[in-house]
Amino acid sequence: LVSIQEKLPSLFTKRLQREYCCALVLYTWRHPNDILPLTLTSATQELFGCRCDEDVTGDNPYKILRKEDIVQDMRMRAAVSDFSPMKQLVLDYPEDELLLVYDRDFIYGSSFYLVLTADAKERHLKPVVALGVEVALEREPSEVFATQKTSEPQPWISLGSEQEIEEESVTDSRPRYRISRVRREFGAPIFFSDRNAMETKDGFIECTPYQDKNFSLKQMERHTGVQTIPNLKSSSTQTQWTYPRSMCTQYEPREFSEEKKENCLQSEKLKNFVNSVASRFEMAIQQNEIMDVFFDDWKALSEEDSGYGRKADPHLKEYQSFTDLHFSKEKTISNINWHPTINGVIAVAVTERLSFEDRINGSTKLLLNPSLILFWSFSDPINPQLLLECPDDVFSFEFCPSDPNIIVGGCMNGQVVLWDISTHVEQLQGTRTSDKRENETPVVRYCAVSGIENGHKAPITDIQWLPGTFEVSRMGVPMENKNGICVQIVTCAPDCCVMFWDIRAPRVLQTMADQRKQKVEEKPLENPHGVPNTFKHLDLTWKPLIRLQLVLSTTFCPQDGELVYTDWKLEKDNDSGRLFSAKPSHRFIIHDGQVNTVRRSPFFKDIILTVGGWTFAIWKEGVTNGPIIQSSCSQKKCTVGYWSQSRPAVLFIGKEDGNIDVWDLLEKTHEPSQTQNITATQITCIKPWIVSSKQHLLAVSDHLGTLMYSILPSVKYFEKEVDRLVYFEKRREMRAKEKKDYEAEELRKKTVRYSI
Repeated sequence: LVSIQEKLPSLFTKRLQREYCCALVLYTWRHPNDILPLTLTSATQELFGCRCDEDVTGDNPYKILRKEDIVQDMRMRAAVSDFSPMKQLVLDYPEDELLLVYDRDFIYGSSFYLVLTADAKERHLKPVVALGVEVALEREPSEVFATQKTSEPQPWISLGSEQEIEEESVTDSRPRYRISRVRREFGAPIFFSDRNAMETKDGFIECTPYQDKNFSLKQMERHTGVQTIPNLKSSSTQTQWTYPRSMCTQYEPREFSEEKKENCLQSEKLKNFVNSVASRFEMAIQQNEIMDVFFDDWKALSEEDSGYGRKADPHLKEYQSFTDLHFSKEKTISNINWHPTINGVIAVAVTERLSFEDRINGSTKLLLNPSLILFWSFSDPINPQLLLECPDDVFSFEFCPSDPNIIVGGCMNGQVVLWDISTHVEQLQGTRTSDKRENETPVVRYCAVSGIENGHKAPITDIQWLPGTFEVSRMGVPMENKNGICVQIVTCAPDCCVMFWDIRAPRVLQTMADQRKQKVEEKPLENPHGVPNTFKHLDLTWKPLIRLQLVLSTTFCPQDGELVYTDWKLEKDNDSGRLFSAKPSHRFIIHDGQVNTVRRSPFFKDIILTVGGWTFAIWKEGVTNGPIIQSSCSQKKCTVGYWSQSRPAVLFIGKEDGNIDVWDLLEKTHEPSQTQNITATQITCIKPWIVSSKQHLLAVSDHLGTLMYSILPSVKYFEKEVDRLVYFEKRREMRAKEKKDYEAEELRKKTVRYSI
C-alpha cells in the first residue's frame, strides 16, 4: 500500500489516497464480472502474437483477437488450448473481435484477462476522463492539469476541505496532564483487587498464537555416518556322491475317443457355455484388433506430461544426411569442416577405402579417379555445390580463420595444398544466377602445392592455421603479427615430424617479381584451368619454414598410443652450428592404440583431450604426473573425439561400431551419460557447430562415405526454473484455498452446534 500511495499524484489528499488504496485492494481481490483472468502459455502467446513485454507491454497492453482464430485454436488443440475453459463465453460473445489485456502487475491474479462484453471493451479502449483517479494514475500531474480547460473565477464555497487541511497540519496537540498524590500515601502498602476488564477501554490485550516463520525451520541437510559389518557364519555340509545313471521317459498324449468327442460336442452344457461367452469373446477379439493390449498407458502418460518436472529428450535427432553415388562411391570420409561464415554449408574430404598394398596394386586406376573435397549445402542434399580437386587423397584440411576463401589441406603423399574459392562464394551462398551449365558442379583446381621432396614422408594426419595474432621465426621464436592475418600453417604426420609453413612469398622472389613488372609490359598469362594466381609463387617450390624432428635417437620414434610434449623452439649445436629440435620434455604411454585425436578444450585452454585405442584421457597442461581423467577400456575401439562447443564438461566419443558416447563429466565419470547409434559402420569424424543460441548441430561421418548432421538437444534450465516457480505458486494458492474452506466448514459446524 505504501508503494501504491507513492505513485498517486500529490493533488490528492491522503484521505483520498487511503480510500483509493483500500478500494484497489478490494478490487484486486475479486475481478469484475465482465472480464476473465487467464494464463497463456508461451506457445499460445507465440501463436496469437501476444508475447509478454514484446508484443504487449505495460504502456500498450491491448491485443485484439479474432473470434474465429480462438474458435479454430479450440477446435485444433481441444483441451490443450488455453481458451478451452471459457469456450462458451467466447462463443456467446456478440462481436467478431475480442479484447485481450496484458495484466503486467497481476492485478487480477494472472498475466492476462479477457474482456467478455462489448461495453467493457469500449470502456478499456476509450477510458472516460471523468473516472479521475484511474486516469490520473497513468498520467503525470502536469498532464492532468494540461487537459483541463481554464475555468472562470467562482466564489469560494466551503466543502469541508479546510477541515482536512487543519487536521493534516502539524500542531502541538499533545495533552498535558498533572499527576498528583497525597503525601501520606507515599510508601503505603498496595492492595490489589478484582475488576471487570470489559468495563474500561483497553482493559485487556488478547495474545493469540501464530506461526512464526523464523522458528519453523525445515531441515534440508543432515550429516550422518553409517558403518556396515558383514555377518560371518561358518557352516559345513557333506553330500553323498552317487554314480550317474542314464534314464529315459516315453509318453503319448491322452485323447478322447471318437464317441466321447461326438458326445461332448453335442452336449447341451457345451452349447450353453458357448452361447453365454460368445458375445464377450467376440468383443475381446475386436478390442485386440483395434488397440494394443500390451501398451503401457502409465509410461506413455509420464512421457507425454508437459508440466513441471518433465525431463527433456537427451537424444540426438538426425535431421539430414548427404551422400553422392558418383564422387563418394566406395570411399570414406577422412575429415569434415563447417564453413565459418556461410550457414548451412559443410565440406568433406573423401578418400579411397584401400589398404597400402591395394593402393600400390591399383595405382593406375587411382590416377583416373581424382581425389576431391565436396561442399554440401542444406538446401540441396542430393548434389554437391562445389568440388575441390586434390593431387592425392586429403586426410585433413582447414579454412583460413582470417579469410575463409583460402583452404589448406594435407595429402596422403605428404604434400600441402592451397585453394582459393573466392570466385565461387556466390555458388555456395545460392545467389548465383543459372546458366547453361547449371546442372554441372564446378570443379576448383588447387592454386599451389608443395614439392614431394620437401614435404612429409607419411600421410599428413592433421593441419592447423596459426592464429593471426602471432607468427614464428625460423628459429621457432613466436613474434607479434601486426597485420592480424593468418599466414602460417603447422602440419604433423606419422614420420615423427612437425612442420611450419609460411604462405607469403620470400623477400628475394618478391623483389625480383617487382623488377620484372617494371621492365616487361604486362601480358595475359595462359590459364586453361582458371586457377587464381593467389599462390603461384609457392607452386612446387614451397618449403617448410621449420622442421621439428621428434626422433630422440636412431632407435626411438613415438609409437602408437604415446603422447609427446615438446617445445618447437630450435636449438643450435655449438660444434657444427646446425639447428636441431629440442628433446621432448615429457612422454606418456597411456593409450593402447594409435592416437587419433589431440584437441584443446574451447573453454579451458590448458585442458586437452586425447583419444586412442579403446580409451580416452583428459590432461591438464602443467601437470606432468599423468592424465587427470582416464576412461576405462571400452568394448569397441574409439575412432574420434571432440569437445562440446556449448557445455564445458561434455564431450563426444565416436566408436568403430557406429555408436557415439556422450560424456557429461559433471554427471558421472565412470561411464557415458548416453550412448546412441548413428550408423552401422565406423564413425570417422565428428564436428559440432553452433548456428545460434537455440540451435546446435553435430556433423558425423562414417566409413561408407555418408555425412549426417543431427540437432543437439537444448538444456532449458531457466525455462524449467520458471515452470517450477509457477508450479509452486499454484500449489501455494491451492493449499491456501483448502485451508480457507476447511476453516469455513469448521466455523459452520460450530455455528450449527451452538444453535442446537
